[in-house]
Amino acid sequence: MSQAEPAAAAEVLVQASGLTKRFGDFIAVDGIDFSIPRGEAFGFLGPNGAGKSSTMRMVGCVSPPTSGELTILGMDPVRNGPAIRARLGVVPQENTLDIELTVRENLIVYGRYFGLPRAVIRERSDMLLNFVQLSDRAGDTVDPLSGGMKRRLVIARSLINEPDILLLDEPTTGLDPQARHIVWDRLFRLKQRGVTLILTTHYMDEAEQLCDRLVVMDAGRIVAEGSPRALIGQYSTPEVLEVRFDPGDHEQAAEKLAALPAGTSERLEVLADRVLVYTRNGDEALAAVRGLGLEPITSLARRSTLEDVFLRLTGRQLDD
Repeated sequence: MSQAEPAAAAEVLVQASGLTKRFGDFIAVDGIDFSIPRGEAFGFLGPNGAGKSSTMRMVGCVSPPTSGELTILGMDPVRNGPAIRARLGVVPQENTLDIELTVRENLIVYGRYFGLPRAVIRERSDMLLNFVQLSDRAGDTVDPLSGGMKRRLVIARSLINEPDILLLDEPTTGLDPQARHIVWDRLFRLKQRGVTLILTTHYMDEAEQLCDRLVVMDAGRIVAEGSPRALIGQYSTPEVLEVRFDPGDHEQAAEKLAALPAGTSERLEVLADRVLVYTRNGDEALAAVRGLGLEPITSLARRSTLEDVFLRLTGRQLDD
């Protein structure tokens, strides 16, 4: 499916309407609506506690909805949970590998849970280890592997049953930048093959890299939906100027920046350690800042990101 093709024209694999999850008096997911067509990479973006993982657990058929409607692969997750789970691949936040088994044995044991023939499991294990670039470690035990290698093994394990949908909950949390990019490459290749990806993340660059479409969640609700680029275009400016001042001058400088001309600054966000000037041209905005008699300790003009979208919508940074 091309990104330009309407979602309605493709087979919808996940459909939610008024989906709600409560834990006692606490509402973790508050009546959200979304649909995910086959072949799309769909993301839930938001900070910890936004409701992302609770939503994923409902889609993964391990936590029943409190109310609302949810269909997965055309089935009811409450009545048809085992049948749905057999067609899902799951990459949880924690790796949950058996560290005393070898890399290959982890795939073989997992494949047996699906009742696959041994010959099929062995064949798929070899192909998947090659796909995640772990063939040369197939006979090694898991324990000494790096964090990035373990994460790639979990992804390989999740694909052993050739799932219709791959669920990824914070797939690269805790990885160093190089390991994250390797995992992104593998996930991008899966997307190119037409695998439907559903992921949660609080990394805005991860969402921009992987997602065709995403929803921004906050306090259990969806506050925005669209492609990463469309959301940035709708809720932010082309560039952002970040300026930092001496801590003793920070509040006074922020007050002076409110006098920036409208043509230079569309809005300001005053954070604890810096001020964000949302503008069409960062260099012109910096000149205007200096024109007010202010000289930042540091300044950085950058393009807008999904973090700026989240800040605009919720008044919080993604890592709050």
